[in-house]
Amino acid sequence: MPETLRREMGLGGAIVTGLGSILGTGAFVAIGVASGMWGDAVLAAIPIAGMVAVFNGLSSAFLAGRFPVAGGTYEYGYETLGPWWGFTAGWLFVAAKTASAATAALGVALYSGIPGDRRVIAVTAVAVVTGLVLSGLKRTVAINTLLVALTVIALASFGFAGLQAGSVGPFTSATFGSGLLPAIAFLFVAYTGYGRIATLGEEVRSPQQIIPRAVIMTLVVAVVLYGIVALGGRALGGEFWGLAFEDGETPGDLVSNPYAFVVAVGAVTAMLGVLINLVLGLSRVWLAMGRRGDMPGALARLDARATPVNAIVAGAVPIVLIAMIGEISIAWSFSAFTVLLYYGITNLSALALDRRRWTAWVGLASCVSLSFFVPLAVWLAGTGLIGIGLIWKRQRRG
Repeated sequence: MPETLRREMGLGGAIVTGLGSILGTGAFVAIGVASGMWGDAVLAAIPIAGMVAVFNGLSSAFLAGRFPVAGGTYEYGYETLGPWWGFTAGWLFVAAKTASAATAALGVALYSGIPGDRRVIAVTAVAVVTGLVLSGLKRTVAINTLLVALTVIALASFGFAGLQAGSVGPFTSATFGSGLLPAIAFLFVAYTGYGRIATLGEEVRSPQQIIPRAVIMTLVVAVVLYGIVALGGRALGGEFWGLAFEDGETPGDLVSNPYAFVVAVGAVTAMLGVLINLVLGLSRVWLAMGRRGDMPGALARLDARATPVNAIVAGAVPIVLIAMIGEISIAWSFSAFTVLLYYGITNLSALALDRRRWTAWVGLASCVSLSFFVPLAVWLAGTGLIGIGLIWKRQRRG
């Protein structure tokens, strides 16, 4: 049996992985939910959250070049800060991305228009995606490329159709009002799919060169597409399109032009793309934690094709459990808090290697600051989860 994963991913595959992890829940869920909570502040929050993501992404790329193995900040924390920091990062990643994956699965159910219990549809989506990831990285990347292409077409079509249908209109004082910082904290998660590129560091060819390029290119494309979607949505009736969630509408219902069908289908493909990349990324962190003994060693086993079957299945089970709750906003808010802490550790790891990296200082400050704009109930749940993880870690050592 092979002991390491195969380096099969090039620059194109890395960019597709990043975009596939970002665009679905960000554009088709986060922008809509955030606009319902903070209105025009979302317009300013989108590019600012993107800038915050760039600083954090540079730290991830720097570390991935130094430690090109599976596991992302879990491994970086271990190597630079020590076992407890590394474990905390891995535990936070598993918690955050499991919640994000459940959000994506529920998004599939929301936009598919299939009658019936959305939770059942979401669980079915998780099962299908898990089967795909189990089939191997090459096939997963091929399917993901198709889904990302459809997603980009859908987002661009929606945004431009909205701009053609009406005027964006004047911005209000709320654009830079009290809702700006909470909106940035909320939307920061919509960009963090770039971390999946670093998490797959053991499978990327020439990681020192490819990973930094892929991270920056992924974030630039995401900022542009999110901006188009937000402006186009605002032009449609003066409100963001995500507010139609409560009415049971899909993107296609909001665009009365030839692109409507493409947009509606694109929403589903976007969610599936996110779900694929989250199942993929989660499995690599479970694998890394199994290797170090923080989780059962069986999770570190690879089959004859170098596929971590046990880790993939282990990552899918909690996604199903959270999806059964059926609440998108709860899953996303929890993910926001844990992701901010996770990337805080990423920046600390980068600073442990080079204290002169000013981008890491900015990334750390932004993560710490924005975490205070997450609801108190989520803070309590997140810190409680960290405590549970540290107790588990101590028991594993004992």
